[in-house]
Amino acid sequence: MVDTPPSGGAGAPPAQPATPRPPAEAEAHLVELNALLGRGTRYAGKLFFEGRVRVEGGFTGDIRGDVLIIGDGADVDGDIEVEICIVTGGQIRANIRAFQAIELHAPAIVRGDLHAPNVFIDRGVQFEGNLKMQPLDGPADRKGDRRAQGDAALATRSPDTREPDEGVLPDGTSPDADHNRTG
Repeated sequence: MVDTPPSGGAGAPPAQPATPRPPAEAEAHLVELNALLGRGTRYAGKLFFEGRVRVEGGFTGDIRGDVLIIGDGADVDGDIEVEICIVTGGQIRANIRAFQAIELHAPAIVRGDLHAPNVFIDRGVQFEGNLKMQPLDGPADRKGDRRAQGDAALATRSPDTREPDEGVLPDGTSPDADHNRTG
């Protein structure tokens, strides 16, 4: 048996340098979802997130986060402000603001204003609204800003019900409690 070098033998093609591949963790992170609101589910309220979230059910309210994917079967009504918004289907009645890009793919139906530096609208998309293609004005640290908004929203919720309590202080008393007391 004769040992031959891995490349350069008679008639063998020259060796090609190996193409560097990202580690498996990096590949998984590119497609990893942090949350999914699937078909048949409905949610009303505010959603603050980091990473990737996919909506295929009903959502009414405000959405703030990194990468939002709105898929077939989605019914979204509200305001959206994210880094990237990708709409692959569903019905959206919302103003969408994206710091990087907005993509609308058929058969999406979108009613509302779009504002992003990069916008792609596929043939077959139904779009009704205004389009502004320029960078958004906003704070440099948007993630920290969203985190602060989420913390503020949670701070206004009652620990028992997780529903907003209007007119109740964190200690459970009314702001007018001093005025209601007889002394």
